[in-house]
Amino acid sequence: MRTYETTAALRADVARWKEAGETVAFVPTMGNLHGGHLALVDLARARSDRLVVSIFVNPLQFGPEEDFAAYPRTVEEDRALLLEADVDALFLPSVEEIYPRGEDQATFVEVPGVSDILCGASRPGHFTGVATVVCKLFNMVQPDVAAFREKATG
Repeated sequence: MRTYETTAALRADVARWKEAGETVAFVPTMGNLHGGHLALVDLARARSDRLVVSIFVNPLQFGPEEDFAAYPRTVEEDRALLLEADVDALFLPSVEEIYPRGEDQATFVEVPGVSDILCGASRPGHFTGVATVVCKLFNMVQPDVAAFREKATG
């Protein structure tokens, strides 16, 4: 498994894979991986030739009363799990790579109707942060397939 910190380096290999006729799957995560993440990795692996997983703790998903700094970061443990799962590429972008002009200068993706329901009702800005980073990551990785699932609550 190769680790990438920049979009340019990842895109070079993704382009090479696609030129060879291979399909690329993508699983975006915030790390601290568990069985649900690994099920998505298995699903994506079964539907593609190459598999990219990102780990990015997105500051835009956290509200003013939520502790971004306290979110668990377990990159080495996550890396070991992904290596065992036969992931081809681990994308570990920095905040600066995702938001090069800063978080305050970012262009945001809004999803009317979704942003104000479920946890969005009690976490203003959360879904905007999620939609924004997923859009950015899709543009960075340029996958053919992506794997998501409903987050369990409770």
